[in-house]
Amino acid sequence: MTTPTVEFDTSGVGQWTDPQRFEVTAERIADYAAATNDPIERHLAGEVAPPVFAVVPAFTSMAPAALSVAPVELLMKLVHGEQDFHFHRPIRPGDTLVVRAKPIGFEGRENGSTVVVYVETTTEAGELVNEQWMTAFFRKVDAGAGLGEQAPAHRFDESLRGQAPVATITQHIDEDQTFRYSPASGDPMPIHLDDEIARMSGLPGIINHGLCTMAFTSWAALTELADGRVERLRRLAVRFAKPVLPGQDIGTQFRQVAEPTGAATSYAYETTVGDALVIKDGLAVIADTET
Repeated sequence: MTTPTVEFDTSGVGQWTDPQRFEVTAERIADYAAATNDPIERHLAGEVAPPVFAVVPAFTSMAPAALSVAPVELLMKLVHGEQDFHFHRPIRPGDTLVVRAKPIGFEGRENGSTVVVYVETTTEAGELVNEQWMTAFFRKVDAGAGLGEQAPAHRFDESLRGQAPVATITQHIDEDQTFRYSPASGDPMPIHLDDEIARMSGLPGIINHGLCTMAFTSWAALTELADGRVERLRRLAVRFAKPVLPGQDIGTQFRQVAEPTGAATSYAYETTVGDALVIKDGLAVIADTET
């Protein structure tokens, strides 16, 4: 069947959403850590936020930015394609964060179309806390040639397959994971909570939030490669390849990309359920020392 061509709104590209303010509390941090099975004590105590918590203040800005370009009636065709965090400093309780987002580009692809949203999070004083690139994928619609920029690259280098992993970790997604993650993250999407709606959307049933799966890989990177110190994580990027179901085990392998530069070491990673890739093109950049 031919993928229908849909006109995207080029006038939305480059337009910022209204700034959103978010008050960070120790309780909200601790809730997020518990909802992602994070074992790091400082996260569970709410002393410092886990890396993927950065999406919580930004969540209400990302979809409106994507839908300022893609027609709003495509909302039910939207899935999270990729996520890329660049961390400038950790989030801590007591922070008042200011978040704004803008679509920076879109393009049609063979099986759908993408809109790339750039998100900027600062303190009220203007200190840059993190930057995010979220790629929204609209299934089975063609936006044509597209316009603007794409997200930064983080492609897995196939030559690394001949290299032994520096770390391998297996993690379990609990049966109630999505029901715990949804309130902790502020993501109410029904495909994570309602089995009937998930099946109506063409899924096998309730699926784990992609960002929850990414959060699992983030604490795996910290515990295996950074002595549990979130302050050392500089970048975390993934491409979501296939849904993860509650009750499944995920396995993640990290491979060192190159020799350390003296400032940071990059690790490529992939996450699987059995033999199936669920996260592709993973990248974690770990600073050699805290700043």
